[in-house]
Amino acid sequence: MPLPTVAIIGRPNVGKSTLFNRLVGKRVALVDDRPGVTRDRREGEGRLLDLKFRVMDTAGFEDEDPNSLPGRMRAQTEAAVREADVALFLIDAREGLTPLDEEIARWLRGHATPVVVAANKAEGNAGEAGRLEAFALGLGEPFSLSAEHGEGLVDLFEAIRPHVEHEHFVTEAEEDEEIAGPLKLAIVGRPNAGKSTLVNKMLGEERMITGPEAGITRDSISINWLWNDRPVRLVDTAGLRKRAKVEDKLEKLSAFDTKRAIDYAEVVVLLLDATRGLESQDLRIADQVLEEGRALVIALNKWDVAEHASSLFNGVKAALEEGLSQLKGVPLLTVSGKTGKGVDQLLGAAFEVRDSWSRRVTTGELNRWFERAVEQNPPPAPGGKRIKLRYITQVKTRPPSFVVFGTRVDQLPTSYQRYLLNSMRRELDLGPVPLRMTMRAPKNPFHNKG
Repeated sequence: MPLPTVAIIGRPNVGKSTLFNRLVGKRVALVDDRPGVTRDRREGEGRLLDLKFRVMDTAGFEDEDPNSLPGRMRAQTEAAVREADVALFLIDAREGLTPLDEEIARWLRGHATPVVVAANKAEGNAGEAGRLEAFALGLGEPFSLSAEHGEGLVDLFEAIRPHVEHEHFVTEAEEDEEIAGPLKLAIVGRPNAGKSTLVNKMLGEERMITGPEAGITRDSISINWLWNDRPVRLVDTAGLRKRAKVEDKLEKLSAFDTKRAIDYAEVVVLLLDATRGLESQDLRIADQVLEEGRALVIALNKWDVAEHASSLFNGVKAALEEGLSQLKGVPLLTVSGKTGKGVDQLLGAAFEVRDSWSRRVTTGELNRWFERAVEQNPPPAPGGKRIKLRYITQVKTRPPSFVVFGTRVDQLPTSYQRYLLNSMRRELDLGPVPLRMTMRAPKNPFHNKG
């Protein structure tokens, strides 16, 4: 059965391609500040929490002669809306409504395709005024979204779910199939940390060009191979430098390519140079990996030539505990790309963290833990009004993501959310992988009515 279709609609430069890239999980559509970069309909398989659907990125909607290039682009957009199960209409929350937004809304109201409205570029509360303006479009309640920063995705999930959920949830069987597939492993780190040498040792051949010069590897290179009869898809990447040092265009592309490899991976190995120890840039790379929701393993390379090995290892471990405060216990191993020592332990750890990253907790086990956690440490009562936490559900894996439902959850301190995450990690054996937790309050049918 074909997947349901979501068409992303809006005037030029409201962030349609950025959202498309986020939904399909790849940097497929070109993104630029100049309007009109997207000219044709672009399609991909989108995934949001446990929904799967076809997503169409459309050209910016412009009122032009049908025979001109913008006119033909508009015809493609109109065809996409006719085919779609739901149209996702983006406006720029920071700019507010424009006459072209209002024209698109009038046009959409004349079609049978259901429409949901998202006020994009609404990082934090920056676009709340623009979101409220969008009520005037007469297309239902708009929600805030930041396609660039990944904010508001649960609201997007709830908005499109009624139109695409029938028979198209990602099943546990599909999740099991993904887990049984190749381990998608990216190896990242500062230039000259020894990434290509390590890959060559893993593969048993000189597959990568190596040498003392930093920056030999310019592109991400994907290689399929077997480790102990288990498939691995390995990505060796260009080195990531500090932004100030990313000067020429080729190096900028290399840094972008590394970021793309992190997006593509399930597990990311951050390779450190044991002769140089841990540097602030290493922590920034680790933060980037965790922000993207990927499982992380850290490896100290060149261990065969490291001096004062025991104190070096303990010092790096302590610095990681302090520098990665949002996630304790990230695996730290020692390897030598030159001799191959520690490579098997590194790959074993990568498969282990992928299992944790892919774990689904049963609803019963999850809510039994939740009741215990809330009973042992009840949420605070700001202003004397109790915050009631009712139940929790897991909405996706990879990384494990949860939604907590309750009243006044917008007043729940981040320290309490950290308590829940730490307790969950400890008691449900979720391991040192990033977890996502979103708070949701039931909609009040009397809100804004008077």
